[in-house]
Amino acid sequence: MAKPQVLQVGPYPEWDQTALDAAFIVHRWWEAADKDAFLAAVGPKVRAIATRGDLGASEAMIAACPNLEMIAVFGMGYDAVHLPSCKARGIKVSNTPDVLTEDVADIALAMLLALVRRTGQAEEWVRSGDWATKGMFPLTRKVSGTRAGILGLGRIGAAIARRCEGFGMKIAYSARSPKPGAEAWTYIPDAVELARNCDHLFVALAATPETRHIVNAKVLQALGRDGTVINISRAANVDETALLDALETGAIAGAALDVFEGEPNLNPRFLSAPNVLLQPHHGSGTVDTRKAMGKLMRDNLTAHFAGQPLITPVLP
Repeated sequence: MAKPQVLQVGPYPEWDQTALDAAFIVHRWWEAADKDAFLAAVGPKVRAIATRGDLGASEAMIAACPNLEMIAVFGMGYDAVHLPSCKARGIKVSNTPDVLTEDVADIALAMLLALVRRTGQAEEWVRSGDWATKGMFPLTRKVSGTRAGILGLGRIGAAIARRCEGFGMKIAYSARSPKPGAEAWTYIPDAVELARNCDHLFVALAATPETRHIVNAKVLQALGRDGTVINISRAANVDETALLDALETGAIAGAALDVFEGEPNLNPRFLSAPNVLLQPHHGSGTVDTRKAMGKLMRDNLTAHFAGQPLITPVLP
């Protein structure tokens, strides 16, 4: 039986690429000099698209593949996949949840600590010789015992909340409705009110049209001059212009960000802001988790072509 033909949107680690090439006939879209001509040539043969959460699959790409059956996303987020096209044509979509939850929650707390305790600046204080010539590093702020607000209590949000409990933090969260098993935490449905009642606002929402710029000027004003924002979800959930204005005017104390609009070409205002911690969208960036994500993506493809249900469906 001929191998199914798959359109690959972007590169994967070698261990995933080798396994994908062995199981399927793979067409590497990102390597094509003329991508439109490439799609016109291979699109009719393609039965599946293998992509990443940051790359997705556009309406035009999906339209160029008339025999497309499924899209497998390497990553948790699928907002870059044009879901209306998929729904209209009955195209299945999968992602890779759960396997990256713990790593992303880990880095969310690491980012909070690095931002508030200024660990990067403190290391530079030592390396530059300032410790020897200028004395002790300036005092920072305490993290333990403060108030955490979790905007979006899904898998990752709940994992962040559990870690915050270990720091003795008071936890409030916002979601569409109160979550079973979260009775020890305070439910505050409104994002503005959540910000008003926390010191550190973790953004852990899935990105949807409804959540676009949910962290806006009103939320940041409610968070206040001593508050911080930590975003490990999707860039679209935060109004970057409002955030930059708040950072530059001191309306909030700081922000720690792993995601950006237009990444990796982020707004240059971020580069000059002294009260922001910048990370290169690597919340799931450990060897262990990336291998698990790649395997789950391939397992979804294999299940589909074997006539079995998707393991982690977004659109079954």
